[in-house]
Amino acid sequence: MKEGQTLWTKEQLILAINLYSKITFGQMNSSNPQVKELAAFIGRSVGAVVRKLGNFASFDPLLRARGIGGLPNASKLDKQVWDEYMHNWTDLYFEGEKLLAKKRDTTVEKLYNINLDEYKIKDGREAERLVKVRVNQSSFRGAVLTNFNNRCCITGIDLLELIVASHIVPWSTDKINRLSPSNGLALNALHDKAFDNHLITVTEDLTIKISSKFYQHKTIESIQQNFINYDGKQLLEPKKFFPDVEFLKMHNEKFIA
Repeated sequence: MKEGQTLWTKEQLILAINLYSKITFGQMNSSNPQVKELAAFIGRSVGAVVRKLGNFASFDPLLRARGIGGLPNASKLDKQVWDEYMHNWTDLYFEGEKLLAKKRDTTVEKLYNINLDEYKIKDGREAERLVKVRVNQSSFRGAVLTNFNNRCCITGIDLLELIVASHIVPWSTDKINRLSPSNGLALNALHDKAFDNHLITVTEDLTIKISSKFYQHKTIESIQQNFINYDGKQLLEPKKFFPDVEFLKMHNEKFIA
């Protein structure tokens, strides 16, 4: 550490990785308003925040697969926070949002427009559970859509009103990873329904597979255009979080070939 520098605290790192999870690699620069805001909140220079985001990028397997190395000289605490965050997304994203709300002199409820008066809340713990669920549902959708550049990852449709953050492994099956962006695909409503019913799946190399059931109706133009034409094609490339291979395997096992 250079003379005059101070070590990053864990709270600062949680806020930094919280921002890392929301923006793409190309947005991690000194002109980004979110980067500037974080720098002001934690008393660091904008350049220091950019470098720290680059340190986190050095751990990112998707970036490494694309030949992007991130910045070297990450600390042991950087790696610890990265591992904790990526393996416990649900709790640590919410923790980051609470810290961010505090820095903005507000609450998470106000940040996400959650009106607790609409619910019959018995105690503070119940209120926090409700807020946490709402925040994490919103974060899951935001992270998944951002991961595919706000487009359906099969068709490229970019009308947000039609895009769903679809779980690879269902919400009820894996509570730990139900909100991990690596468990999500951005799909339009029609393909989300087909994916949910295992009529479409995605292989480990992100190849789209279409059930033979669609070929039984290949004379129908819409079936040809919306399904058969995509059989064997590649999913749109994710920008940040690669769909977890084990989750894809689980979905493939139930695929109706």
